[in-house]
Amino acid sequence: MPGPLSHIRVLDLSRIMAGPWAGQILADMGADVIKVERLGEGDDTRRWGPPWLKDRDGRNTKEAGYYLSVNRGKRSVELDLKSEEGRAVVRALAAQSDIVLENFKTGTLDRMGLGYEDLKSENPGLIYCSITGFGLTGPMANDAAYDFMIQGMGGLMSVTGGPDDAPGGGPQKVGVPIVDIMTGMYAAIGVLGALANRTQTGQGDHIDLAMLDVSVAMLANQAMNYLVSGQTPVRRGNRHPNIQPQNVYPVSDGFIVLAVGNDGQFRKFAEVIGQPALADDPDFATNAARVENLPQLEELLITALASDTIDGWVAKFAAAGVPSGPINTIDRVFAEPQVRHREMLRDIPHPLGGQLKQVVSPLNYRNAPLSFDKAPPLLGQHTAEVLAALGLEETI
Repeated sequence: MPGPLSHIRVLDLSRIMAGPWAGQILADMGADVIKVERLGEGDDTRRWGPPWLKDRDGRNTKEAGYYLSVNRGKRSVELDLKSEEGRAVVRALAAQSDIVLENFKTGTLDRMGLGYEDLKSENPGLIYCSITGFGLTGPMANDAAYDFMIQGMGGLMSVTGGPDDAPGGGPQKVGVPIVDIMTGMYAAIGVLGALANRTQTGQGDHIDLAMLDVSVAMLANQAMNYLVSGQTPVRRGNRHPNIQPQNVYPVSDGFIVLAVGNDGQFRKFAEVIGQPALADDPDFATNAARVENLPQLEELLITALASDTIDGWVAKFAAAGVPSGPINTIDRVFAEPQVRHREMLRDIPHPLGGQLKQVVSPLNYRNAPLSFDKAPPLLGQHTAEVLAALGLEETI
């Protein structure tokens, strides 16, 4: 059966990460996503290597792993948007599209005659999502941004990393471009909301989505902790600010993640480590008490957990219903039996590399299952077929 968005066409004018991530989400759900790329150059991430995809003979191609991670399922068209011919193709595609994704600097597409007001005159139902670093309004509206700087500006790095007075302490970025990814997620949610609204009103919409806004929204419980207490959250390493015990703990052959989420789980945890009296001790019986008395509690836990291995503790805690797990390297993630069972890693045919491994969408629809049969496209791979469908010659 076709995916849930198989009736939708997306014109993806974006590049780098946030916009392409949104486009890939929509493509995974079956949308026809046409990725417009700069003539002769393509998306910046095509050059963000190594590593590079290897061809059938084991030689490096020009397809960077970064690009391959965010462009599955799309069709690539090369255009020169500085030319009137290139802009005319974009207008023709937009007239036949449901959604436009773009992340040009504020005002750039307006000056090209490709802004929302320009395109909706031909397609009133068009949903146009503008993704920028700081939004279309405000004192920084014209400034460029990247994920790393927004993680700093938006507060994420102030609560990520070890305490300043701890060895190796200080601000740290998240190990993946999390603001880009979450901005892409919000973009996908935003355009789907606008699609739902269009079924009621017949009208499209213009979504103004800023990476800095997303980063602030992502502060979640840390923001609310500050707003209700007036106390600025600080870096705590792996310790949770509100729920304990939740941390990385040393065991006899490495480390485990322990995520005890409530008092009932703590009672089970105390039984597993052979100290059931902890669950009745007034210093540790409730979560609030455990947060207040964390240094004393952790001293006890570190001693107790040193008596067994990673696999030993994980098995015991799983049997008792206490959330815990190993700290997997990426290779071990893909070897996890649960990850393998869920088929999160698939092989997709690629025109240069034979079979390309891809981490696929976590969405599982019963009645409209997703398919993953289109690899990230080569630069301009679909220019001829897209232009032919528009009745244009491939002369651009």
